[in-house]
Amino acid sequence: MTMPGEVLLSVEGLEVHFPVTRGIVFERKVGLIKAVDGVDFVLRRGETLGLVGESGCGKSTVGRAILRLVAPTAGRILFEGQEVGGLEGASLRALRRRVQLIFQDPYASLNPRMSVGEAIAEPIHLHRLRQGKTAVQDRVRELLQLVGLSSSHAGRFPHEFSGGQRQRIGIARALACEPDLLVCDEPVSALDVSIQAQIVNLLQDLQERLGLSYLFIAHGLNVIKHISHRVAVMYMGQIVETGEKNALYSSPAHPYTRALLSAVPVPDPAVERARRRIILEGDVPSPMDPPPGCRFAGRCPIALDACRRETPVLAMREGADHPLACFRSADAARLMPLMRSDPAPVQGDAP
Repeated sequence: MTMPGEVLLSVEGLEVHFPVTRGIVFERKVGLIKAVDGVDFVLRRGETLGLVGESGCGKSTVGRAILRLVAPTAGRILFEGQEVGGLEGASLRALRRRVQLIFQDPYASLNPRMSVGEAIAEPIHLHRLRQGKTAVQDRVRELLQLVGLSSSHAGRFPHEFSGGQRQRIGIARALACEPDLLVCDEPVSALDVSIQAQIVNLLQDLQERLGLSYLFIAHGLNVIKHISHRVAVMYMGQIVETGEKNALYSSPAHPYTRALLSAVPVPDPAVERARRRIILEGDVPSPMDPPPGCRFAGRCPIALDACRRETPVLAMREGADHPLACFRSADAARLMPLMRSDPAPVQGDAP
């Protein structure tokens, strides 16, 4: 992996709240869905930040807010030091050329009535990146070869390709804009496991060759582990733990991260038998009415009364070498072991 450079993207206190209304003729607001509720992170040039969490935790909303596809309620998004929230017209179009989105469903992201060549050429024409028909066609062929497809595929239509090939086409279309940052919104979750590995390897190769930065969104830690430099774990609109990949995987300190890691299968049968699966009980709270204190406290097996009253902030904590939002970081490994050879977990442990 390339070594990350200077800060490319900075997200500070990002909130995205969606109003909930009732009524057809006379709508009235009855509440807010707090999809993203105070998110901070930075992304450097040449770096991949993995954003992981359960479905509905706000990961995709963060990605769409960066592209201004949804309007932030509060906070700041800075791209190369320029605030995204104030961009309009030509400035906003320039941002969207440099920050591109790769979708989860590669077929839905392509117009079935356009050939592959036309789909890839569209952003080239839109942003006037090449002049003349021949130059555009040459660029389309170059992009197809760059993502591992044949230039002869330009005349075919999306339904003639497999899922993995369609995702390669989607990547080629994003690269046609010559971006600096790709927001990858679960780009491999709809693909077979073997194809997932091919797409992840392709993205890593493109990063090395083109110096790209990735915000890689996923709901599983297994894919994130292979592609990311750093990982941020989200729960109910907030980042609960973040750190360098190896540090977070080797010593997860937040109970939610430990539960997620316990669900990742290991190919070694002996190691898999020795692992302890952490089963979380209870339901995820409603984003319209989040509980006071830590939002994970109602499902956390080691939560204290203080966890239900006070909200932990993302910071360096005792027993951890990376930031997390948890009052029990020093006790998580002892009370929520990931291996059966570790001491047995203590139920209802009190300080």
